[in-house]
Amino acid sequence: MPEHRPLKILVVKLSSLGDVIHTLAAVSDAAAALPGIQIDWVVEEAFQEIPNLHPAVSRVIPVAIRRWRRNWWQSRREIRAALRALRETDYDLVIDAQGLIKSAIVSSLAKGRVVGLDRQSSREPLASLTYAQGYAVARQQHAVTRLRQLFASALAYPMPSASADFGLRAEQVAAASQPKRNILFFHGTTWSTKHWPVALWQQLAGLVNAAGYGVLLPHGNAVELARAEAIRTTSSDAQVLPRMSLTALADCLAGVKGVVSVDTGPGHLAAAMDVPMVSLFGPTNPLLTAPYGQRQSAIAADDLACIPCMKRDCQYSDIDAAQVYPPCFRTTTPAKVWQRLLVQIAAT
Repeated sequence: MPEHRPLKILVVKLSSLGDVIHTLAAVSDAAAALPGIQIDWVVEEAFQEIPNLHPAVSRVIPVAIRRWRRNWWQSRREIRAALRALRETDYDLVIDAQGLIKSAIVSSLAKGRVVGLDRQSSREPLASLTYAQGYAVARQQHAVTRLRQLFASALAYPMPSASADFGLRAEQVAAASQPKRNILFFHGTTWSTKHWPVALWQQLAGLVNAAGYGVLLPHGNAVELARAEAIRTTSSDAQVLPRMSLTALADCLAGVKGVVSVDTGPGHLAAAMDVPMVSLFGPTNPLLTAPYGQRQSAIAADDLACIPCMKRDCQYSDIDAAQVYPPCFRTTTPAKVWQRLLVQIAAT
């Protein structure tokens, strides 16, 4: 690599929201280890605000692969523009931080030597065949740690021993309009099996209100709006927030006292901003993908042999409607969640 000018690297991490946020810590490591490094980033258009929040990212190149697949002919001008953007800089290194065939293809279109995870480490092993070099990174680690190790290997600096720094702080985003007497609930997620029951959210809202806190309820679609309204109707102090951009959501998070979240992308944004949070895990594994940070706590049951099943559909589909469903949440009570969050808040 050149020694007489700052390195120029391109990070390819397209999606999803949580995965993009996980990569911020590796970017912070690289910026600290290699002063003056120029870091550009290719990301799906829906998540482009996240790399832009990191002070070490020079340029963000949005792509719309999901949308282009559905309508590639009408999108050909956009595709050509994205290709031009990818190829207008000669990079010293292109890091495929995703390890998928689609991210490997995007990486290969840029101008620079492409590296990534090796065949044993990558999510899609075929992707590694396109790299100039693949690096071994043990799988059974948290995603944040794996990405930090990949960047350290690719850029030849020692793996930092310090805690992960995502480059985001609550005090660094715009001043929030909400006072710090609110608890935000991230109640929406994509898998039906990852949803904490509405009745339990309602009970938690009652505990939060009784302690003198308000409840903030964001939403991203009509289904989440309906759930937020259902939670609000039983609360003495709850507000359904309007739909907002990721940057606006970061501003909102800067002004809350704490967060309770299911396993969902926005929860990782709260963690990256070091907001006290309790995350609720059912079918997924918190050891690998829980929000990462000093003031984060994950609650996961272990009373069923199938936990974590990593499945979108629950095998207990015929469970009695009077019981908690999915059953992997039956020991995750509102009282336990609230007491755990109070501990995280007290640690601030």
